[in-house]
Amino acid sequence: MPTIQIITKNLQASVPGKYTPDMLSDDEMVLNLGPQHPSTHGVLRLEVVTDGEIIVDVVPHLGYLHRCFEKHTEALTFPQILPYVDRLDYVASMNNEHAFVMGVEKMLGIDKDIPKRIEYIRVLVCELNRIASHFIAIGSYAMDIGAYTPFLWLLRDREHILRLLECTCGARMLYNYIWIGGLYYDIPVGFEEKTIDFVNYLKPKMDELQKIIVENKIFIQRTANVGVLPMDLAINYGCTGPVLRGSGLKFDLRKVDAYSVYPEIDFKIPIGTGKMGTTGDCWDRNYVRVQECLESIKIIEQCTQKLLKEHKRDREFNPQALVPKRIRVEPTEFYARAENPKGELGFYFKTEGRGEQPYRCKARSCSFHNLSVIHEISKGALLSDLIAIIGSLDFVMGEVDR
Repeated sequence: MPTIQIITKNLQASVPGKYTPDMLSDDEMVLNLGPQHPSTHGVLRLEVVTDGEIIVDVVPHLGYLHRCFEKHTEALTFPQILPYVDRLDYVASMNNEHAFVMGVEKMLGIDKDIPKRIEYIRVLVCELNRIASHFIAIGSYAMDIGAYTPFLWLLRDREHILRLLECTCGARMLYNYIWIGGLYYDIPVGFEEKTIDFVNYLKPKMDELQKIIVENKIFIQRTANVGVLPMDLAINYGCTGPVLRGSGLKFDLRKVDAYSVYPEIDFKIPIGTGKMGTTGDCWDRNYVRVQECLESIKIIEQCTQKLLKEHKRDREFNPQALVPKRIRVEPTEFYARAENPKGELGFYFKTEGRGEQPYRCKARSCSFHNLSVIHEISKGALLSDLIAIIGSLDFVMGEVDR
């Protein structure tokens, strides 16, 4: 098992950190949680200052999974960057691609020319991926707290989604499916029917999930009134996604920016209301993710109906018809964003006439902003509640250390 290093006033620290032994009182000590600890959901090191079992401060230390994404983009063309975009939030690759591709298409001025069939396919696969991402978040969160069965159930159901997405491009996690100007390939014959069958299978499973996690007495006791994040604090730290909506604010870029075909689709924005405790607590953030899965099911149903009735398959339809052979962008600065499962993923592009390569491509990571608030909502909590707070934020270190 991973070890937890303890630093007290009389013991010299062997790893660099914010706190040194002379900064601690006689009753305080530093616990180094991670970077190889199962509950940190990746290689994250937390420097935790405690007074007995009460948390005084939490300092996240990043850089253990740095992959130089933004540096790589300086030497790659826009289409070549796409496989690297997949590896940001690697459990929601379709959503990453959608955000990046929409930004490049707007810079090129071809965003209004994308056929509706392509747009509905993009939304369909992104919402399938949203459910798969939330299943990982909800299942691993339950396991962190001690409930092992929901994790197995959700991984079982997520497997159906991965098989559907594998049908589109041959990959299970890193897809490179949504291309600038179109798609790698049209969805296979019978994909809509398979998706409808999956949705009909999943609906009763969501009722079971509601009972075994959301309404579970032990789960409520471990998460209600724990890690409370007030709305103003969430806004000030730039939190987005379920972390922000769990604090009670209806802010969803699918509605706010109304991108792609989302304005033509009927769905609601779940928010935290303090139903089991205080608005913005760990239970609210998890509850929002469960409700978003139900809303994604509604979106998937509407997309499949549109693809079957209004935007039917055509033998002459070419999903790569608008894919540019070479991309030349005039010197400009541009920011594009989209609603990922974990929050706002944005890309800031800066081009200086370098041909097909961007001068700068900065990724605005929702996981980074959501993680930054951890020290605020952990102060005064019990050490045993820290794991519940970490899991409720649902971050991926591949997106933090970009």
